[in-house]
Amino acid sequence: MDFKKTKAPTDTTTFNVMDFCKETGNIYESVVIMSKRANQIGAEMKDELIQKLREFATSNETLEETFENHEQIEISRRYERLPKPTLIATKEFQDGNIYFRNPEKEKNRLDD
Repeated sequence: MDFKKTKAPTDTTTFNVMDFCKETGNIYESVVIMSKRANQIGAEMKDELIQKLREFATSNETLEETFENHEQIEISRRYERLPKPTLIATKEFQDGNIYFRNPEKEKNRLDD
């Protein structure tokens, strides 16, 4: 996923809580869905950042080399400026881009 192209806000935004209830009918269920997606996004971002930083890693770093590696610092700063995973997940949920299902609700529909 390209996190740089997301249209999620980079700062805190106020949302109407009732907007989150429309999709699931339950605010708590919506929060769980968004939190699970935020965890997935956070893990993806972390893996991507670690991969990029490993390209610059050397086996015998000295103190001077650590402070002089500006490429690593720039990559880290770029990731710090990205929207937080929770904001990305919230935007995806609002746009209807998250697939989710509730096995308990599906089971209850089949039993009726």
